[in-house]
Amino acid sequence: MCGRRALIAALIVLFGVVGARAGSERAAHKFSPEGLAKVSDYIRNEIATGKIPGAILLLQQHGKPVYYENFGVRDVATEISMSADTIFRLYSMSKPITSVMAMMLVEEGKLSLDDPVSKYIPAFAKMKVGVETKAEDGKVALVLEAPNRPVTIKDLLRHTSGLPYGYHGGGIVRELYAEANLFQSNLSNADFVAKITTLPLVEQPGTAWDYGFSTDVLGRVVEVASGKTLLQFEKERLLDPLGMTETAFFVADPAKFPRVAEPMPEDRNINPTTPVRDSRRPSKWESGGGGMVGTIGDYAHFAQMLLNGGLYEGRRYLKPETIALMASDHIGPETKIARDQNYYPGDSSGFGLGFAVRISVPPGTAWPLGEYRWDGVGGTFFFIDPEDDLFGIFMVQTPSQRGRIQLALKTLIYQAMGR
Repeated sequence: MCGRRALIAALIVLFGVVGARAGSERAAHKFSPEGLAKVSDYIRNEIATGKIPGAILLLQQHGKPVYYENFGVRDVATEISMSADTIFRLYSMSKPITSVMAMMLVEEGKLSLDDPVSKYIPAFAKMKVGVETKAEDGKVALVLEAPNRPVTIKDLLRHTSGLPYGYHGGGIVRELYAEANLFQSNLSNADFVAKITTLPLVEQPGTAWDYGFSTDVLGRVVEVASGKTLLQFEKERLLDPLGMTETAFFVADPAKFPRVAEPMPEDRNINPTTPVRDSRRPSKWESGGGGMVGTIGDYAHFAQMLLNGGLYEGRRYLKPETIALMASDHIGPETKIARDQNYYPGDSSGFGLGFAVRISVPPGTAWPLGEYRWDGVGGTFFFIDPEDDLFGIFMVQTPSQRGRIQLALKTLIYQAMGR
């Protein structure tokens, strides 16, 4: 037990945690040791059965780690043990970071949620909506129609821009995005967005939640509005002040290459045509939607800042009301926004400005309303639970097992709290 206390004390230093908000400890649910043991057993079994090489889980409540454990190895090829300095591909866990940068500019009056994207990227004004039509002979053709209104900054933040991810079998427009090979293009953000603007939108702006390249375009908007590259602005305003020294768009130092976590050898494709990114290779594309790498300690600083309402170790990054706005549902019934067939937040969640947001309690649970979260296609996920003054971060690299593991782990974590 003494060793456990020493570990927790060390982690408090490592993660640079801050104290809880006043009064939050009274209402929050507490973890049971028996419940947390089941969490550990689950992750160990995933490793023992060869599903994943290793993982890290951090649960931090009232500003202090209540659970932290390294499991397995970074890479089965090297057999180096998983550790707090392991570097993971964050993929779409980059999106909340980019969204925070945009909201900083909103607070400063350099962006407005209602601004048309064309104010910052003029070529957006010429984009059309691709509508599939079927002729009498049964042939399907693409007709380009003018958008009913401009794509706005808010559309980019909540994925209602009509900018999809491309994949085969998803209709003509998504086929065009797939053929454009945007994930492999390695263009600058300016050139990437220039290529995007030559493609049609998949639906009218503001009519459907459709997961895609919205946050990458938002990253370019941040560059235009700030006058800096995305990474420069992030380092100046967020990463360096928060102490997120390992977070970047690739691992530049060869001495850090052994610290990069890798999936199992047979689990290294995002989809049949897209392999897991080589994070050791320099990247020109600073993908605000999916390009970042980082450590669990770095992301813990970011998560604690959000949980604190925009404050971390005495420095304010965003106003509490801005965080509250981001963590509110912006695609509710009153908006008449449809949800695409791959609505990743799930039935019990809406979507805010950068996060999925829990708006109803899943059947058979007592999960908290207002919990907000996101994850990455490489397997990482995080959630922020204001009601319990809690956040959790799970770091793993497994494209194929991510959804199954995330649901099972979230269920066990909340069961350990009696939820």
